[in-house]
Amino acid sequence: MTTAQRPTLEAVARRAGVSRATVSRVVNGSTTVAGPIQEAVRRAVAELGYVPNLAARSLVTQRTDSVALVMPEEATRVFSDDQVFPGIIRGAAQELEAADKQLVLMLAGSPAGHARVERYTTGRHVDGVLFASLHGADPLPGKLARLGIPVVCSGRPLGGVAVPYVDVDHVGGVSGAVRHLITNGRRRIATIAGPQDMVAGIERLTGYRNTIAEAGLPERVAYGDFTRESGARAMHQLLDEHPDLDAVFAASDLMAHAALRTLREAGRRVPQDVAVIGFDDIETAAYTDPPLTTVRQPIVELGRALTRQLLRMTAGEAIDEALILPTELVLRESA
Repeated sequence: MTTAQRPTLEAVARRAGVSRATVSRVVNGSTTVAGPIQEAVRRAVAELGYVPNLAARSLVTQRTDSVALVMPEEATRVFSDDQVFPGIIRGAAQELEAADKQLVLMLAGSPAGHARVERYTTGRHVDGVLFASLHGADPLPGKLARLGIPVVCSGRPLGGVAVPYVDVDHVGGVSGAVRHLITNGRRRIATIAGPQDMVAGIERLTGYRNTIAEAGLPERVAYGDFTRESGARAMHQLLDEHPDLDAVFAASDLMAHAALRTLREAGRRVPQDVAVIGFDDIETAAYTDPPLTTVRQPIVELGRALTRQLLRMTAGEAIDEALILPTELVLRESA
């Protein structure tokens, strides 16, 4: 019994009636071959089921046709019930699939993981790098950019790093949420802020503080890390320190979920005694008790926009330094 041989470049050339070099140029994406000849080669490739050698193609084109999505988080966080991470991954995967490119997901939640990502990306194993969930002034995006590797970040990089980024309007979204509370007569408005080593946490707290100051109201702030557990701790702290509060803006829906439960356990009615607003509009926000008013951010579109910007860079196109997507206040029964 013999095993069928894989179609070769020479077989494609014979079928298309062209030289082996012409087939190689077409397969490797050259634009120097006339349209009718390209079509003949592609037809021969499809008829024979020829599969290009990706390693050889990379040597010729200096491209890998893959993009790294780097998340400086532990795997348990990325694959938790926080839908922000899966949303970014889904959006990036959709754009790359349409562009016939591969997604390489890399977690950098530890020093060893961060070092591994640095070795892989600086080794030019991918054509470009997307960064999501950056903490602090991570030097890696700037280092890759200086090496000429296309980089786009989800959120403005901290530390003055000049790297293109895509984000949502955190400040405007939170300002609209807090103004809604004020318009509805709330005057003792607290916030459960996000981590202050992440731009989302910083800007959502800025939106709260700006709007509270404009209204001449006092701040009431406790800090979390976008998780349910931290939301519960922060809500307990706020109730201890400000038992008269009448509204809470939580910088993530998961923290808002925990705040709802903590308030219920403390005998506070929502929204009669305390109104609650979150941020993200994750799927479960509509099914809490009561359903959660929240700021919707277009998270899948964020992943897609990140990827589109990076693909433009890898194609040699100029892009804007910053692309900001709009947010929307979604009104439900909690506020």
